[in-house]
Amino acid sequence: MTTPRPETLAKLTPVLTKRWLSPDAWRIGTYEKLDGYAALRKALKAHPDDLIQLIKDSGLRGRGGAGFPTGLKWGFIPQGDGKPHYLVVNADEGEPGTCKDLPLMTHDPHSLVEGVIIASYAIRANRAYIYIRGEAVHAARRLRNAVQEAYAKGYLGKNILGSRFDLDLVVHSGAGAYICGEETALLDSLEGFRGQPRLRPPFPATHGLYASPTVVNNVGTIASVPYIVLGGADWWKTMGTEKSSGPMIYSLSGRIANPGQYECSMGVTLRELIELAGGMQPGHNLRFWTPGGSSTPLLTAEHLDVPLDFEGVAAAGSILGTTATQIFSDQDCPVYATYRWMEFYHHESCGKCTPCREGNYWMARIYRRILSGHGTYEDLDTLLDTCDNVLGRAFCGLGDGATSSVTSSLKYFKQDYLDYIEGRTAPKLSDKQLVGAH
Repeated sequence: MTTPRPETLAKLTPVLTKRWLSPDAWRIGTYEKLDGYAALRKALKAHPDDLIQLIKDSGLRGRGGAGFPTGLKWGFIPQGDGKPHYLVVNADEGEPGTCKDLPLMTHDPHSLVEGVIIASYAIRANRAYIYIRGEAVHAARRLRNAVQEAYAKGYLGKNILGSRFDLDLVVHSGAGAYICGEETALLDSLEGFRGQPRLRPPFPATHGLYASPTVVNNVGTIASVPYIVLGGADWWKTMGTEKSSGPMIYSLSGRIANPGQYECSMGVTLRELIELAGGMQPGHNLRFWTPGGSSTPLLTAEHLDVPLDFEGVAAAGSILGTTATQIFSDQDCPVYATYRWMEFYHHESCGKCTPCREGNYWMARIYRRILSGHGTYEDLDTLLDTCDNVLGRAFCGLGDGATSSVTSSLKYFKQDYLDYIEGRTAPKLSDKQLVGAH
């Protein structure tokens, strides 16, 4: 295990994670001792429009994967329309490798609750929802306890801190469908319907929850708001890059010495993150990795020094996504890894649109055929052709994301596929697992 150099350690910028190791960090008493709810008091003295402008000036971009400017999204909400406004927090973290929101809600749930209150005040919403993944039982318990504590202290409910602003916050557990991480499918699920994406337009900003103006933001996005209110936009922009400001929680997993959460200024490189994590595991050399979860195109050891911000990763041909950095070595097979991801996307497809429903179904079977030693050269052309018919034609981003590892693994590791087809690599699946693949 390597020891990080001082200049690499300086890349760590604990902001959202700064309370995680405090004793009883999830309790309101600890939170209040460490600046908790000070930002709310400051925000309630400001005009809501000034708060929206502050978030715009900070350059905060969505931490859920798309990186859309948060202040701009808040500004889309029409004012004076006579309709109720809603804030919905997307806490349905379910993509393979993604694991930054659950620890945040587990260790520091009040930062999210405070962010919800400030954001709701800014967009003039009197009701907010946190939609959390059903399997995340421990995080949901912590979150519900934090909401109860906030009500008891007068931070939620009627006339919050004498401001005449009212807010009710509901923590809703979903049924565990990855598709509900897509914002419109989440809204349908929250309304009691089957989680499936909606046709857009109209967009949630005008026709969201219960056909009313709605902002849907990720956990990390909303939890960042109190820090920006307290520290200011200029302070926030001292971290990160010009177009990707602030810190980001990078979730490192795989063949490294110390997997976990590393909060750094955006623009840190994988080389630096691996150094912070103690280096690669003994006997393992980096071969491929995902910059933002399984729905982002694979990168290789050649991309070790790519800045991990929205622009830098895009220039390298991938997507920053949820900064779920899965690290694979020369002892891992990119074909098998892609197969496992493909089985996930096939299983999680809601079935609403033909490209995603049928495309992922057939691609999963082609991978079974290749990995059981029965693949053909034509299978590789079929995979690319199928991806071409899914990408940009699916109803939502699930279909697009499912193609990412397929096309990128074929781009960088076509020889690995040929080794299975031509018999140089022993089959990883048995003929029994091949059933239904033809």
